[in-house]
Amino acid sequence: MYKLSEFVKSRRNEVNLTQEEFAERAGVALTVVRKIEQGKTNLNMDKVNLVLRMFGHTLAAVPLHAIDNENTKAQ
Repeated sequence: MYKLSEFVKSRRNEVNLTQEEFAERAGVALTVVRKIEQGKTNLNMDKVNLVLRMFGHTLAAVPLHAIDNENTKAQ
């Protein structure tokens, strides 16, 4: 399972966009993309959703046990 920062950075690199180009296309400030990719925790969820929509995703509530189970399988 990807961390948000890893997901956004890897997907952005897959489509060969700089942070600046990606921010412009997503309709967010460059600082938003940088904060996400740096793993910052004080993020605006609306802005995160604008970024995730570029890849056909959105934020969603996930039960902690589902994440714990996924992490256990990965080890």
